Amino acid sequence: MRTLIVGVVAHVDAGKTSLTERILHEAGVLDHPGSVDTGDTQTDSLDLERRRGITIRSAVASFEWHDTLVNLLDTPGHSDFVAEVERALAVLDAAVLVVSAVEGVQAQTLVLMRALQRLGLPALLFVNKVDRGGADPDRVLDQVAERLTPDAVALGTVEAPGRDDAAYRPFELSAAERADLRTRTRAGEVHPVVLGSAITGCGVRPLLDAVTDLVAHSADDAGGAPCGVVFKVEHTPQGRRRAVVRMTGGTLRVRDRIDLPGARGERVTGLEVFEPGGPRPAHEVGAGRIAVLRGPATARVGDTFGPCRGRRYAVELARPSLETVVDPVDPRDRGRLFSALTELAEQDPLIDLRLDDGRGEVSVSLYGEVQKEVLATFLAEDHGVLASFRATTPVCVERVERPGSAHRLIDVAPNPFLATVGLRVEPAEVGSGVELGLEVELGSMPPAFFTAVREGVGATLAEAVHGWAVPDCRVVVTHSGYYPRQSAMHASFDKAMSSTAADFRSLARLVLAEALVRAGTVVCAPVHRFELEVPQDLLGAVLSELPRHRAVPLTTRVAGSSRTSPAVLTGHVPAEEVHGLQQRLPHLTRGEGVLTTVLDHFGPAVGPPPERRRAQPDPFAQIGDWTRISRSWPAG
Repeated sequence: MRTLIVGVVAHVDAGKTSLTERILHEAGVLDHPGSVDTGDTQTDSLDLERRRGITIRSAVASFEWHDTLVNLLDTPGHSDFVAEVERALAVLDAAVLVVSAVEGVQAQTLVLMRALQRLGLPALLFVNKVDRGGADPDRVLDQVAERLTPDAVALGTVEAPGRDDAAYRPFELSAAERADLRTRTRAGEVHPVVLGSAITGCGVRPLLDAVTDLVAHSADDAGGAPCGVVFKVEHTPQGRRRAVVRMTGGTLRVRDRIDLPGARGERVTGLEVFEPGGPRPAHEVGAGRIAVLRGPATARVGDTFGPCRGRRYAVELARPSLETVVDPVDPRDRGRLFSALTELAEQDPLIDLRLDDGRGEVSVSLYGEVQKEVLATFLAEDHGVLASFRATTPVCVERVERPGSAHRLIDVAPNPFLATVGLRVEPAEVGSGVELGLEVELGSMPPAFFTAVREGVGATLAEAVHGWAVPDCRVVVTHSGYYPRQSAMHASFDKAMSSTAADFRSLARLVLAEALVRAGTVVCAPVHRFELEVPQDLLGAVLSELPRHRAVPLTTRVAGSSRTSPAVLTGHVPAEEVHGLQQRLPHLTRGEGVLTTVLDHFGPAVGPPPERRRAQPDPFAQIGDWTRISRSWPAG
């Protein structure tokens, strides 16, 4: 039986989880579809998900359709949990993008479609809620063509939209037309569109037919060594780690050993393979399947094992743009709080847990206020730790203004390290990343010392002049030199007489710090692109409110042709102002306003450059007094 891994993705409240439940019902896995409102859905299994009515963690459910085993990934729709979507996209064969026939294309819909297009994943669209009052499938199809992709192809039409008896009528396709559609869908050249309702079930069976017919099955290699990618990490109530993996090749068996980045030769002590009805214990799992591994203690999200080649397993939609300090309500729980947050960070690495040893403070990165509330609930209910969160602040970056250089020579005061390092830092285009160049011979010192310089450079760029990361720049090694291994007569190796990697790692940090100060950096704060839907008669009041939150409107349009059609504003707003604008919106719009935002870019911070707490020793505090370095700077 062929296999498929298909993700269901959508803007929040487009009906994604309801569609997943209806699919499982139509495939015979569920006797009746669960409801988000009543909290009995299969994929929203966490108590918190059921209470809040939103998906927080990606979940896997399997079913069979036309001789195809489909592993379905239900992903979060709320933008605060986009990291979960990011991890799911990396292991999919195809995706179903759900769009509401009432609300139409929304901000997160755009983000998801662009990600699917970048990955070249086959994507089908399901226009949901055609039975709801206000449904306008034709308008939504026009929006899809205008805002998402001109390559969307409707496979049918809807009769009586906006009524309980709305029905989907598929078009008749010839064999040649179907074959052409299949070829172009698999190549990502067209995106078939099915219209229907997850609640009534209309259009759902045609959607399943389209997915299993038009999308190619998993192309993973069944032969060779076992290989796979970890896309989710869970912990049992007993604290044991479980890694959820997509097998990309070979066959993995219980008691096999796998090499992970954190450790080599980790033994697999147990396997569960997803089948219709849920995961089942198994002795082995083959290519193209999703399994839960027990045993590997160092598995982290994004890890691969075996010869994973020819596929991209890392997707980044947007990094968190906010951060906050987390404090235990009871100071005696500080250790338990850090342990609990460490476990949560293993499940979601983008939390970016940071510990300030000097202040004894723990900070985490966030996408929004909802995620903060969810973290607080997880800490209290799963770990028994009551925590408070300080005011959310933006996660800024630093941009290099101009070239700057510095160097220190071996055995020349005030250099306390047995190393020569010279570095020049230069500005780079936004989005280009960090490039390390050489103006010295590659053979001028051992490779391990160049590696140590790279590590020192990375550490300093992670916390630059004002404590923020420098994401884009070019760093050039301009000077290098070392003392080879030597010892006193008839004695063993003496590191006091020989250069070590620790010398280069530490000196590179300090030299780059000096070069950055000479170059100068500008602190830039995150700016979100917003889409704001409001009643037409309240547009003026909303426009008057935007400047109070430093929001800049860019476009205004009416989403429809009637008097009751809402006005839609788009523009930019600083990340730190999003929550305040969200709180004001219900009062301004009679509770009818809908605001969605996504990170767009970083702009120069207003006022004095904000300083960030440092999680590692501060090299910038040392460069003015090199004579103190040998006493206060930790080696390596």
